[in-house]
Amino acid sequence: MLTDKRILLIIGGGIAAYKSLLLIRLLRGAGAAVTPVLTHAGAEFVTPLSVSALAGEKVYTDLFDLTDEAEMGHIQLSRVADLIVVAPATADLLAKMAQGRADDLASTLLLATDTGVLVAPAMNVRMWEHAATRRNVAQLAADGVRFVGPDAGEMACGEFGPGRLAEPEAIMAAIRAALTTGPLAGRHVIVTSGPTHEPIDPVRYIANRSSGAQGTAIAAALRDLGADVTFVTGPAAVPAPAGVTVVAVETAAEMLAAVEAALPADAAVMAAAVADWRVANAAGSKMKKDGSGKAPALEFAENPDILATVSKGDARPRLVVGFAAETDDVVAHATAKRLRKGCDWIVANDVSPATGIMGGTENAVTVISADGAESWPRMGKDQVARKLAERIAAALKNS
Repeated sequence: MLTDKRILLIIGGGIAAYKSLLLIRLLRGAGAAVTPVLTHAGAEFVTPLSVSALAGEKVYTDLFDLTDEAEMGHIQLSRVADLIVVAPATADLLAKMAQGRADDLASTLLLATDTGVLVAPAMNVRMWEHAATRRNVAQLAADGVRFVGPDAGEMACGEFGPGRLAEPEAIMAAIRAALTTGPLAGRHVIVTSGPTHEPIDPVRYIANRSSGAQGTAIAAALRDLGADVTFVTGPAAVPAPAGVTVVAVETAAEMLAAVEAALPADAAVMAAAVADWRVANAAGSKMKKDGSGKAPALEFAENPDILATVSKGDARPRLVVGFAAETDDVVAHATAKRLRKGCDWIVANDVSPATGIMGGTENAVTVISADGAESWPRMGKDQVARKLAERIAAALKNS
């Protein structure tokens, strides 16, 4: 429940603005008070009357409204809420936030506040994938802004891909997570997850069998303990958890760049199954058989070592946790890896085909630290995640 919590809801433009009406109903149903701010673009899609009727409060729209300034004032309005939620957040709003612009009521409130901000982006897939938007998202994540979504799917413009506003239920989950107090409240934790895809040509790639389930569970468990989680994920088979800042990547190089952009952090959990190698001579167009019977010659190059780079970097988190997926001599290989990489802990597991762990719902891990190796019994990946998150919280508290 969100009883006695006040949410300042900024509604941006775009067809997805209609979902903000359902979000208001969900928030009110959970006991929260909602103060709505409607941008001029947002008012093209939902009316102030409908927003006000559902929120049960006045709708704020103009920065230079004398009545509004006399009654509340934009500075006070920005600071009375427990959380500011921007849904939908357009590319324009994200750009204003990242650049510190304040040329309307919404952007001025966002610049004047010291309250936590949760953003739910919604835009065309090309706009979401544009380099400028990616830079703005990375900057906002580094500034501590939380993200939920966007989802992938069919859009009103007829295109398909990431950019759809997260469903109101997912935004609600993210709001609850943002308002959760716990032993990791105020802590920033980076989690990497899933496989990486290293291109051979535009349609083929090198990958592995990682589903991303364990990394996803860890991110959710850290979130539930109050952490501000930046979740850097490769193309995983499981959806990212709500209530975390999601940065989707494809390759190892992109994952390293995303992790470095998310620093500084209190802890980093490197659960991704990063490809050790990439194809140095990846083709720019689809490779085809020529009837000669000869396979194309692929040249390989080592990928960047993300765990070692973070462990030995100037912006090293206080706690760095690596993962080691092994098929033999698990403890010996993982112990050597911890020393070689320079991380604090290694979570090791046996991913031999007979175990069913890679891609499965259970895990059996050994946590290796300077104090030795501690083997945990086989359990669900969610249970492993909760136990590891609790250990991370205790370590940060005592450090």
